[in-house]
Parts: sequence; structure tokens; C-alpha cells
Amino acid sequence: MPPSVTVLSTGGTIASTAGEGGATPQKSGEDLLASVPGIDDHAEITVEQVLQTPSYDMDTDGTATIARGAVDAAENGADGVVVTHGTDTMEESAYYLDLVLDLDTPVLFTGAQRRPDEGSPDGPANLLTAVRAASHDFFAGVGGVYVAFDEEIHTARDVTKTHTSALDTFRSPDACPVAAFSHAGLRVFRQPGSRSASTDALGTTKAVAMVKSGAGVSGAGVQRALDAGIDGIVLEGTGLGNTTDSIGESVAEAIDQGVPVVITSRCVGGAVAPVYGGAGGGETLRSRGIIDGGDLPAHKARLKLMLALEAADTGDTDAVRAAFES
Repeated sequence: MPPSVTVLSTGGTIASTAGEGGATPQKSGEDLLASVPGIDDHAEITVEQVLQTPSYDMDTDGTATIARGAVDAAENGADGVVVTHGTDTMEESAYYLDLVLDLDTPVLFTGAQRRPDEGSPDGPANLLTAVRAASHDFFAGVGGVYVAFDEEIHTARDVTKTHTSALDTFRSPDACPVAAFSHAGLRVFRQPGSRSASTDALGTTKAVAMVKSGAGVSGAGVQRALDAGIDGIVLEGTGLGNTTDSIGESVAEAIDQGVPVVITSRCVGGAVAPVYGGAGGGETLRSRGIIDGGDLPAHKARLKLMLALEAADTGDTDAVRAAFES
């Protein structure tokens, strides 16, 4: 009996066609499968249309809907789940699912850089890659969430979109793909599985602001977040995780008010580390109680902070810190 794969269709470029006012998602999941010759040779496929949205407008309600769809598919006996999704926020949705799911069933996100009505669309090949991976013995029974793109399979935690339009846009800066397909079959580089500790929260109502540091940036962004009653803040610092002195002083105020603040770096690779002094230096921020975001980019740290706040008791900053340390 062939393996079973459930495809959850959510819109994105892979489903978009040109129209008055710009391209929008129009094609269904069934349409996408019909564009891939021989895809049924790899698995018995069922399709569910769970959303129809461009991923630049995806929110946490949408990602929670995708997560519930993946859980339902696994409980109904699917050997693998494929999510067709826009590339703008694909890595965020994939990471969100990696944080909230604890499944033995692998979940593969895929999409396209070129629309179906453009020359040489990449969606069909990417969808085939995702289905092949979701139904492959290598990923069977180990769970985890991945991005399948340009014949490579990346873990959700490590992967990021590196180019606005290139077909090989998805890379893992501090790692490598888990595997890649070629004419010879699947080439394995490292073991599959989740790289994220699961959280008890599935959805979240928490609001987390992202504040970016740079030359001469003031602490006004942090102050606006505090004035808005935000639940948490993620700072995208420079280098090893440093900010301007002005931001550093505002961070101290936020922490004094009980608002958890996570520090990340705008660098594509590497992790933050407390080294420098001064009001905005990493060592000073650490001494004031900032939470180390490790090698997570700000947009992924934001999702983790939202879910950690949801799962923790109100005001329990230690529980939030523990979630990042895990």
C-alpha cells in the first residue's frame, strides 16, 4: 500500500495568477496537484484547502489553522503532510508549527518564486519534492517540520529566505540541508527531526513588538511599544547583539516594568553573545536581564516569544527565559 500524504493548500505565489490590481492566489490545491505529472506515483494524496491568502498577510490565526490541519491529517492516518504556502513568511509558519507540534508525522512546507502563469514556474517541481520527502522512508515516523524547495529539504528552525526572487532562495546559514533529491535519489546530509522544543500553546493572543537597532537609532521604538501595552519585545541588534545606548536605556525601563525583551542579531549567521559594555552593549544588556535569542533571527524569535508568553503564567519571565534556553 502506498504511503498517504495530505496536502494543505494555503495560497501564496504557487497558487497565484495575474489580475487587475496585481497577482493574487486563485488556484486551488487540486489545481496545483494537476500541474505535476506523475506525482500520484509517490503517494496516495488527499487535498484540503485550508486558506487562500498571500503569505505576506499571514497571521498567527492562520498558522494555528495550518497546525490544526496537520494534527487532523496525522490523526486520520497520513504518513506525511505537505503545506503549500507563500515564500515571504514560509519560514515563520514552518517554525511556528515546529514549535507547537509534537507529531511523528513529517510536515513539509513548499511554494514557488514564480507564478503558474509565468515562464518556467518552479511550483510543480517544488511540490513534487515536498511530496517525495513527505512519503519517503527517511522521514517516516520522526516528525519535524521542514521547507522543501529547489530539491533541498531544510529544517524549519534553520532555514531562511535569502533572495527576493532566486529559485534557490531558501538556505540554512549556520547549517546545511537535511537532504536533497537528485536523479540518483535522496542524498542525506544529517538526521531528520525537529530542532525545536515544543510549547504547550497552539494559538496565541500575545502581542510582541520588533525593534531594530542601527546607527543612530533612538529608543523611541521601545517607548512606543511600552506605551501600547505590548506583552514582549524582540530587539534586532547589531553584531553579537548590541544596540545604541538610547535603545539600551529604554530596554532597561522595559525590563523594570516586567516586559520580557529578547536580543537577536541582524547578521545572517552566528549567535548573539554578551561581550561589550556601554548602555547598549551585550554584556550590559545581559546584566539588566535581557533574554538571549541565540542564533534565531528576530522574526522567528518573535514567534517563540509570543508562544512562550502564551504558555507561561502571567508575568513569569523566568518561564519565558527557560523556553529560550531550551
